Amino acid sequence: MGRGGDAHGHGHGGHSGHAGHAHGADANGRRLTVALVVTALVLLTGAVGAWVTGSLALLADLGHQVTDVAALLAAVVAARLGRRPPSARRTFGLGRSEVLAAAVNALALLAVTAWVALEAVERLFAATPPTVPGAALLAFGAVGLVGNLVSLAVLSGGDQENLNVRGAVLHVLGDALGSLAVMAAAGVVLLTGWPYADVVASLVIVLILVPRTLALLRATAHVLLEGAPPGVDVEEVRAALTEVPGVRDVHDLHVWVISDQVPAASAHLVVDDDATAHCEGRAVDGSVLDRAAHALRDRFGLGHTTLQIETAEHADHEVHCAPPREVPSPRT
Repeated sequence: MGRGGDAHGHGHGGHSGHAGHAHGADANGRRLTVALVVTALVLLTGAVGAWVTGSLALLADLGHQVTDVAALLAAVVAARLGRRPPSARRTFGLGRSEVLAAAVNALALLAVTAWVALEAVERLFAATPPTVPGAALLAFGAVGLVGNLVSLAVLSGGDQENLNVRGAVLHVLGDALGSLAVMAAAGVVLLTGWPYADVVASLVIVLILVPRTLALLRATAHVLLEGAPPGVDVEEVRAALTEVPGVRDVHDLHVWVISDQVPAASAHLVVDDDATAHCEGRAVDGSVLDRAAHALRDRFGLGHTTLQIETAEHADHEVHCAPPREVPSPRT
């Protein structure tokens, strides 16, 4: 049969799965576009407010809005690129463009929050405390909050498992928190006249945003470094394949995510000499390939799989031909 080099790819998601994913991507793209327009309008209002009031909290919120407009624009472009079909040059398509956009958004937000934190510390130790008009600050904060809530309402109906949408939500959430902090600072200034309320509000925004931004950055790095999908234990995958009748051993097992929504796996299955690699007129579930692919799909949600069937003789040949692996020296 020549099974030593046989390879078989299973894409059991079918056309309906691809269609569902495309429909979701279209909806995400529309939501991101609406959020982009609303955020751009809020940005213009915030720019006027920061110039009129000189508020650091409003300036911090404005800085977030600037990165938000850029981030949402990148997210819209990435969502459109992600819908493009695979090509001979990019065989997996451009699905990871959304992950890249989310990573860039996270890095931009970290840069802005770092700048705001430094500016706040400088104002805290300034010889003359800043003067901020409370009434104007309250008005501009309220306008910004309304726009942020509209954008959040639009984006909240999107796919929250999509890193691109998550990155956009995080940016707009930061703006909403910023608007709330601006309004709180304005209330304190109006009621007590305390000049540092604005600075403290900006620091609160930073403390809230940084952990969430770091979490998003870790998630995007995990995808870009081809880590295993969340909730999938690679050793459990190996055990499930080993349990398939006819499989003696599993090696070269890889589990990763092509994009944040397309998990994939590949493996070499060493089978018994009398195992059936292909269906050969039998029932669909009668081959090792089908049983293994069904196990990966049903137990772990791995629908995009590539499995190579080989005999023990071929597996030994692969081991002999492979370059030697470095063996770590024992600890002393």
